[in-house]
Amino acid sequence: MTRSKNNVGKVYLVGAGPGDPGLLTVKAKTLLECADVVLYDALVSAPILASINPQAERIHAGKRRGRHSMLQADTTRLLIEKARTHAVVVRLKGGDPFVFGRGGEEMEDLVAAGIPVEVVPGITSGIAAPAYAGIPLTHRHYSSSVTFVTGHESVGKYRPAVNWEAVADGSETIVVYMGVRNLPNIVDRLLAAGKSPETPVALIRWGTCPDQAELLGTLGSIVDRVEASGFEAPAIAIIGETVRLQSQLSHCRPTSIVPETESLPPR
Repeated sequence: MTRSKNNVGKVYLVGAGPGDPGLLTVKAKTLLECADVVLYDALVSAPILASINPQAERIHAGKRRGRHSMLQADTTRLLIEKARTHAVVVRLKGGDPFVFGRGGEEMEDLVAAGIPVEVVPGITSGIAAPAYAGIPLTHRHYSSSVTFVTGHESVGKYRPAVNWEAVADGSETIVVYMGVRNLPNIVDRLLAAGKSPETPVALIRWGTCPDQAELLGTLGSIVDRVEASGFEAPAIAIIGETVRLQSQLSHCRPTSIVPETESLPPR
C-alpha cells in the first residue's frame, strides 16, 4: 500500500520475540501480514520472516558482531524515507525493541523527523530462554530480584562500563545479554565484587528455537567450560541460585527443544 507524496505513513517498531513463532504476539503478526516494507534484524527466525506479506519489500538491516549489514544511521534514514512513501513500515527486531534493541534511539530519530511511530513489545530472550530451559528468574526461596544487563557496550558510551559491583550487590538473579565474548571479564568483575565462585551460571544459545543449547556451570568454572566446549554466541547468561532448579524443571520444556546441557546438583 503506497502513500501519496503529501501523506506520511507510520513506522512500527515490532518485537519479534526470541525465535519461537508461537511467541510472536497477535498484533505483531497482523502488522507483518499487512506491511508494505519490513526492515528486519539478523536474529529474527525464519518462521517469523515467513509471516511477512509476500508483496512487502524486505530489507535486511541486521547487526552481528563484526558484520553490520547496515549502519544504525542508515537504518534510521531508510525508515524515514520509506515512511514518506508507504503506509505501513515495520522495523522488526529480535526480542523486544526497548530491551537492548536500540528501539529508543530509533524512536527518538523518527519523532524528530516528524514520522508517526508506535512500539509493539515483544517477548525478550532474557525471560523466554530461561523459561524454556526450566530456569525461573524469581523464586520465593532463591530470588526476589532480577537485573537485566548488557555484556556488550557501545564505544563512546556515556559511561565507560556497566557497574558490575553494583549489579553483583543489588540483585539475586542477573541476566546478561550479549555477554559470551566478554564473559571472562564479567566473571572476574562479579567475583571481585564478592560473588561466590560457586554461584550457578547457565548459558543459553538460540533460546526457544529447535536448536536451543545450554551450558551450565558456576562463576568459578563457566569460562573453562565455554573454552572446552566451543560454546558460541548468540547467547544469554543467567547467574544466580535459581539456575539450580534447572535439573528439576527442565523436563517441562517444550518437546521441540532438545538442548545440549549439563545439570547442576541441587543445593
